[in-house]
Formats: sequence, structure tokens, C-alpha cells
Amino acid sequence: MTPLPNRRDDEVRRLLDTPHPAVPVDLAARAALRGRRIVHRRRVVRTLLWTLALAALIAGAVLAAVLWRDPSQQTGTGAWLPPGT
Repeated sequence: MTPLPNRRDDEVRRLLDTPHPAVPVDLAARAALRGRRIVHRRRVVRTLLWTLALAALIAGAVLAAVLWRDPSQQTGTGAWLPPGT
């Protein structure tokens, strides 16, 4: 039992039988340069996001410490007040 001919296989064979287009000489160098730029850009963005997250964490800790020490600025139920106050 032979498989039926596949039209896609025939098209691929025809494409592969034709002459291949010429590849630019500097293609590898351009691809490597583009890859380096992409990696550099991702590294910069990742560093900026980590810096922003760290700054937000520090700002939150400072805000919590300020509200913990100064109960006059409390607007809520006093959940941040130290015990015994």
C-alpha cells in the first residue's frame, strides 16, 4: 500500500530543486550585532525594573516606619500603632 501523493511535499520538492537565493556576505555580522543590541536593551530594561521595584520596596518600608512612629498621622483604625499605645 503506497501513500497517496501529497501536494505540499511536491511543492517543497519543487522549491528545493530551484537555485537558492544569494545570502549577503555580512549577514552573520549584522545578525550578531542585532542580537547584541537586543540583549543589551533587555538587560537595561531588567535593571531599571529591578531598581524601580527596590525603590518602591524602600519607599514602602520608610512609609511604614514613619506611620508606625507618628500616630498623629494615622487615618485608619490604628493597625500600625505599636502595642501598648
